[in-house]
Amino acid sequence: MQNFLHDPKLAVYHGKSFDLSAYNCGYTADWTEDDKAVKKLEKDKEELHDLQRMMYASDRHAVLLIFQAMDAAGKDSTIRHVFSGMFPQAGQVYSFKAPSQLELDHDYLWRTQLCLPERGKFSIHNRSYYEEVLVTRVHPSFILGQRIPGIDVEADITEEFWQKRFKSIRDHEEHLAENGTVILKFFLNVSKDEQKKRFLSRIERAEKNWKFNLGDVHERARWEDYQNAYEQAIRHTASAHAPWFVIPADNKWFMRMAVCDIIVQKLKSLNLSYPTVGQKEQEEMRIGKEMLEKEA
Repeated sequence: MQNFLHDPKLAVYHGKSFDLSAYNCGYTADWTEDDKAVKKLEKDKEELHDLQRMMYASDRHAVLLIFQAMDAAGKDSTIRHVFSGMFPQAGQVYSFKAPSQLELDHDYLWRTQLCLPERGKFSIHNRSYYEEVLVTRVHPSFILGQRIPGIDVEADITEEFWQKRFKSIRDHEEHLAENGTVILKFFLNVSKDEQKKRFLSRIERAEKNWKFNLGDVHERARWEDYQNAYEQAIRHTASAHAPWFVIPADNKWFMRMAVCDIIVQKLKSLNLSYPTVGQKEQEEMRIGKEMLEKEA
C-alpha cells in the first residue's frame, strides 16, 4: 500500500528547489477507482479516531494541521470528510477570514497563536498565518493596513520584507515542533480548468449558489501571481519538522484519501500508546473493585 507521507510527488520536506509547476493536479498514484479510495478513507477515518483517542490519553503531543488552497479547491469539504469521525474531545477546526481590527492591532501571528493546540489535541486551521505571505503578496496594499513601522507605502514592501516574514514563520514552527507540536501543512492543488468548472457549478446548481462569490472570480484573474506566491511560501518554509504536502485536488476522492492517509501515517510514526498506571494506581483500583463488589 502506498505511503503518501513520503510520496515525493506530494511531500515537500526540503523546499529549496521547490517548483510548483512540477506537481500534477490530477495525480492519483496507483489509484484508478474512486470507490476503492472511498473505502480506504472510511477505514483510515476509523483508525484516525482511535489514534486521536490514544494521543488525547497520552497527553504528550499536539497536532497542528494547516490547509491552504485556491478558491474552490475543496478545503471545507476535505476537512468535513476527513474529520467527520473525529474524537470530539481531541480537536477543533478554526477558519480564518479577513483580519478584524483587533487582529490588525496585533502582529500577524497573534490570532492563530490563540488557536494553537494544547497537548493531546488537534487544531485544524482552514487558512492560517500563511495568508500573510500569500494574499498579502498578491495584494501588498493589505500590508499597509497593518500599520507596521517603516512600511508606509507599497514601495517599502521589498523582497527583504517577505524574507523576514518567511524567517518568522520558520522560527515559529521550529519553536512549536521543539515543544511537542506535530505540524502538517496541506496545499490543495487545484488546476485552473477545474476551478472554472467548480465556479460554474456554483452558479448553475441552486443548492450551491450560496457558495458563489464574485470576488473569487476576480481573484482568479491573478492566478499566476497566486501560484508564484504559493511556490515561494512552500519553497521557504518546508522543513523536516513542518513539511508541506502538495495534494492533487482535481479528484476530490483522491484528495481526501491522501490527506487522511498522511495524518494517520504520521500519528502511527509517533508510536502512541495508552498510559500505564503505577503501583499506587493499581492498588487504588484493587480497593475500588473490592468496594464495588461489596455493594448490595
